Amino acid sequence: MVNFKNSIEKKDNFFEKLLLVRRNTKVTKGGRVFGFSVLTVVGDKNGKVGIGKGKAKEVPFAIQKAMDNAKKNLIYLNINKDTIHYTFSFKYCATKIIMLPGYPGSGIISAASIRSIFEAAGIKNIFVKCFGSKNPSVLIKCAFNALFKMNENYHAFSLRKSFNKNEF
Repeated sequence: MVNFKNSIEKKDNFFEKLLLVRRNTKVTKGGRVFGFSVLTVVGDKNGKVGIGKGKAKEVPFAIQKAMDNAKKNLIYLNINKDTIHYTFSFKYCATKIIMLPGYPGSGIISAASIRSIFEAAGIKNIFVKCFGSKNPSVLIKCAFNALFKMNENYHAFSLRKSFNKNEF
């Protein structure tokens, strides 16, 4: 497992961060065949964020596949003054995370692998606690799915609230 830190690049108004590069080996009759899997985060620091995974025999091709996959999986988040709207907990596989809105100036208090998702989304003040599995790829998927689910819940709540106002 290789982690590349400070690998943020700006392309097409998107910030791309390479989170994880893993090497896997397949043993065949002729010898070992190496492959690479890459996990990336793409965001515009204004509410759009996406994660992508790519696999290939060489690292640059795997990175390109992961970046393309992340750009296809972009979601838009409703952000409340550089933080989330309310406390939210989510469970994915063996991992459970609890996200709490942070006070202005508190920063992103979370695991290193999850921090990059919030940076790419533009969330600057948040507190995240992780329970269960500490596998970076599972943590990233759990955080991304939690943000997606929280956004759906907030959208449904806002529709209900506007519907109730118009009713009375």
